[in-house]
Amino acid sequence: MKDKFIKISALTTVAADIFMASGWSFFKMTVQCKKKKKLNKKKWFNFSKTKINHPRDKFEKEYEDGKEWCRQQDMQDCYIKSIDGLKLHASYLPANDAKRFVLLSHGYKGSGFGDFAYTARFLHENNCNLLFIDQRCCGESEGEYITFGAKEQYDVQKWAYYIARRNKNKLPLYLYGESMGAASVLMASGHKLPKEVRGLISDCGFHSMKHQLRDLADNWFHLKHIGLMLFRLDLFCSLFAKFRMCDADTTYAMLTNKKPVLFFHGMTDTYVSPQNSKLNYSLCRAPKELVLIPDARHLCSPYVAKELYRDKLLKFFEKYD
Repeated sequence: MKDKFIKISALTTVAADIFMASGWSFFKMTVQCKKKKKLNKKKWFNFSKTKINHPRDKFEKEYEDGKEWCRQQDMQDCYIKSIDGLKLHASYLPANDAKRFVLLSHGYKGSGFGDFAYTARFLHENNCNLLFIDQRCCGESEGEYITFGAKEQYDVQKWAYYIARRNKNKLPLYLYGESMGAASVLMASGHKLPKEVRGLISDCGFHSMKHQLRDLADNWFHLKHIGLMLFRLDLFCSLFAKFRMCDADTTYAMLTNKKPVLFFHGMTDTYVSPQNSKLNYSLCRAPKELVLIPDARHLCSPYVAKELYRDKLLKFFEKYD
């Protein structure tokens, strides 16, 4: 009887170890950021759907030209402390005869000079002071974990107040995000923001961390049932990264935000489904507009429909400045 109990206990321990080990690997791949080391990209994750959901596919010249323009500008380094003590970095580019400030919030493991490469020059030439923020764990900002907006929303809020304190002429301020950066901007609108914030711009933002991971599992890996995997991920997020997946959700903000929102989404985006922006739009109780771009993939709306995209931006500014 004793031997049987020992065997069952051993098998249970082994099963538990395997169960948790697979969750730990998923946590490290998804949430932990190794920005100073070359990522060990496994072949099963580095496949065609990652490539086609990036502007480099079909728009490489425009993308690289935009990044080079950003690198050539004389930008000022800016720093703040996050609510959990991280040193966060941003690059500030003032404009001649500025009419407004635009805070640029990049996406998952991205950069401001990349995600906004094609649009930044247009904004700057249209009298926008630009603040390219490095999300925690990206660029020159400190941090070990990416939290899908759970903590980034508070970073966006702090950067908004950073701008407001230096905005002597009380120019309008807009919070503009792409992908995870868009979700972070939307979540930030559920908190108190400076009165100078006149509106939000959300391009291909997701609704929540949980739904985003479910969508990727379903659409990319054809996995319909990942409840246990998400349970383990949530556990590790709570223990090590100090957030819960439920903290990365736009619902509360969209139901309480009063700032106008301009939503963009590419209809052929298979990284963040257009249904996310449709849901965020339906929940939003503030003045809003949803612009869906046919044939545009993830982050590609400004490239596919340049004139429409830029016209919508300028009209949004003109309406709420």
